[in-house]
Amino acid sequence: MLEINKDNYETEVAQSAMPVVVDFWGPQCGPCLALMPEVEKLAAELDGKVKVCKVNIADGNRRLCINLKVMSVPTFLFVKGGEILDRLSGEEVNIEAIKAKANALL
Repeated sequence: MLEINKDNYETEVAQSAMPVVVDFWGPQCGPCLALMPEVEKLAAELDGKVKVCKVNIADGNRRLCINLKVMSVPTFLFVKGGEILDRLSGEEVNIEAIKAKANALL
């Protein structure tokens, strides 16, 4: 999974020719850490069809999170053609919902 930050978001996500799933997570977020192995597995399954990336919200990416209206973690953005088409956050985040929304980008 590609690490996204304020410096490469535009190139890797907004300008990506491939649909993108962006996982916003934090090192103190238990649900984020519990979900990470499943998300990494999903990234391998979707390789070549959907780019799966992650943003560590605690790693100097506060402004990026604010600009994208990411107010809690875990949050997932589903991006196609540079446009955020869908999002999941908080209680609604589970691997089945992430897979369904990722597949909807195809």
